[in-house]
Amino acid sequence: MNQFVITIARTCGSGGSYVAEALEKKLGIKLYGQDILQLASEDSGISIDLFARTDEELKSNPLFRFTKYIYDGKLIPPSSSDFTSQENLFNYQAKVLKNLAEKESYVVIGRCADFVLKDTKNIVRVFITADRKDRINTESERLTISKKEAENRIDKVDKKRTNHYNYFTGNERDDMTNYDICLNTSRLDYDKCADIIIEYMKAKAIL
Repeated sequence: MNQFVITIARTCGSGGSYVAEALEKKLGIKLYGQDILQLASEDSGISIDLFARTDEELKSNPLFRFTKYIYDGKLIPPSSSDFTSQENLFNYQAKVLKNLAEKESYVVIGRCADFVLKDTKNIVRVFITADRKDRINTESERLTISKKEAENRIDKVDKKRTNHYNYFTGNERDDMTNYDICLNTSRLDYDKCADIIIEYMKAKAIL
């Protein structure tokens, strides 16, 4: 079997993480998400707390709408005053993703991985969404909050993710040409979505 990476971008409440978990189980590969921060911390020597805090602060920064960094693969050296900048923390996460892609097949949630790994052989870039009412219901039930609170949450989370993606990639997160497969979990359940991704990989002779 070829070595490959499946990247999962998703809208809040669409169940992208559940599709990723189904792929992990069906393909017998590792699923990476927040643990990329721990690996990046170990690689750089920078505190995991700083990675986690900066990751959240970065996504909440309204200036993302007006500025761009655009990841180019470079790392800032420890001797620089910008070594622990939000940009360099992202750089180290990207480095981890690339290093993992050289060693193993895996599925990863978020982390702008579709852009970071765009030159990786056998990459499958997936976008998961669902109808708005279903996303609201999912978040309301998952977090035991009101429908209104859930609606506000999905809008806030999606905005953060979009700003974060656009800032580091220079691309529009909602541009579906960034992805190989786009699936709506209101039409198919998580397990069937995973099956479709696997069938696509077979058609592309990746599996």
